[in-house]
Amino acid sequence: MSMTASTPVEVSIVVEAPIDEAFDVFTRDIGSWWPADHHILQAELAEMEFEPRVGGQVIDRGVDGTECRWARVLAYDPPTRLMISWDIALNWQVETDPSRTSEVEVRFTSEAPARTRVELVHRNIERHGDGWEQMHGAVSSPDGWQVGLQRFSERILSGKADIPA
Repeated sequence: MSMTASTPVEVSIVVEAPIDEAFDVFTRDIGSWWPADHHILQAELAEMEFEPRVGGQVIDRGVDGTECRWARVLAYDPPTRLMISWDIALNWQVETDPSRTSEVEVRFTSEAPARTRVELVHRNIERHGDGWEQMHGAVSSPDGWQVGLQRFSERILSGKADIPA
């Protein structure tokens, strides 16, 4: 197994929203901005849920009722920081061995009352084992985290909140 440390994937964006709103949209309203074709379910994606607590999970639900629990919430510090595991193996299936998963940390920094900087770091990708470079390439590509944060920004601009109470 290649144990060379990978370079973290770092992406950031500034959104026109107060920090609390940006954090809530990123987490509790994840299904409103996550690219619908970026999932590993066999069925079409019906909804996504981010369980807002350490020990929670990120869950995809298919239109056929199937579920995919593909991330664990490792840190949850509203409204400034969250970290999830990336429990997706190189074959784009759920990875059940936590030692073979990477981490995604997201920090939110208020730049003005209605402006927030969102910084995402996907690190420890080499933990995925031989061939980890493919995962690094996928999440660092323009269709990876960059498109995710762009969709997040567009969702913020649309103002269409669907945040559970």
